[in-house]
Amino acid sequence: MNNVNEHLLEQIADQLATSDYAIIDDFLSTEQVEAILNVFDIHREKGRFKQAAIGASVNQEVDKSVRKDLIKWIDEDNARPAVQEFLSKIDEVKNYLNRTCFLGIKEYEAHFTIYPPGAFYKRHLDQFTTSDHRKISFICYLNQDWKPEHGGELRLYLPDGNIDVAPIAGRLACFRSDVVEHEVLLSHAHRYSLTGWMLDQYIELSFLG
Repeated sequence: MNNVNEHLLEQIADQLATSDYAIIDDFLSTEQVEAILNVFDIHREKGRFKQAAIGASVNQEVDKSVRKDLIKWIDEDNARPAVQEFLSKIDEVKNYLNRTCFLGIKEYEAHFTIYPPGAFYKRHLDQFTTSDHRKISFICYLNQDWKPEHGGELRLYLPDGNIDVAPIAGRLACFRSDVVEHEVLLSHAHRYSLTGWMLDQYIELSFLG
């Protein structure tokens, strides 16, 4: 049985094909969002979130002038049920994109993300200059009762003009990692998301470049 409505899968594929990005509401239900936020609380209480770095593998460095978010990578094998359910949905998206858009996606990686008040991530491209294996970026937002004054919008830089995406709970944003420059605007409240990338190479082979 599919976890993701077929119509939502079609919307994601169509929007990516025509616009290089897709914005889908209600990818996660209210109950699913709450369950994942509980997992955030567990990891935060155990001190598992770390300052995010920029760059790939050995070239990574922490630069708070560029980004100030906190992350914890998701270990799929040991993920809690609420997170496993989300990953199952992402699997469906991956498989559908492979069937319909012939992207050759092999795997994905993802992490929990927290933007505390005062955090941001300046304009950038997700595909590294030293590695071109990130194909589709995805972000699922978990912010209940989000208000415009909370900030933290995702700004997409597009040929026809920029758009700002509100980080509303349950919303999924996808875009081409190699094309769409973007940034996270200054957040004035805690901002939560699950963030990841679909890859055209298996993670264990990524050291090959």
